[in-house]
Amino acid sequence: MMETVQSRQQAAPGAPGAFAAFARFVLCGGGVGLASSFAVAALASWIPWALSNALITAASTLLATELHARFTFGAGGRATLRQHAQSAGSATAAYAVTCAAMLVLHQLVVTPGPILEQVVYLSASALTGVARYAVLRLVVFSRKH
Repeated sequence: MMETVQSRQQAAPGAPGAFAAFARFVLCGGGVGLASSFAVAALASWIPWALSNALITAASTLLATELHARFTFGAGGRATLRQHAQSAGSATAAYAVTCAAMLVLHQLVVTPGPILEQVVYLSASALTGVARYAVLRLVVFSRKH
């Protein structure tokens, strides 16, 4: 019991626990991700899909990083330039995974419908989202920086 009290006291003030942070991450990141998936699809009707995904990923990463700094991880304010750069690195990896998933889909299905494309895109985004949560919590918004 004493260890639990001590470990709680050692945690940064205002920092949510892992479960609360993950729930907030899903709410913020998932909301931005869902909106992004529709934005990518809409923009891809005018420009190549990979470019559409890159533009939307850049914009949504900026927005999500701010939300995560202020709300998800309780950093207490705006995201720093370092946090934006590190978040962008993890988003670049997520971008590569979503592009690869869509490439595989188009190799397997000649003309996939928009619903199948959304399912594949959102599934790849969800998988990379779990990895991004770990990176953001343990590295980007770590209290040790």
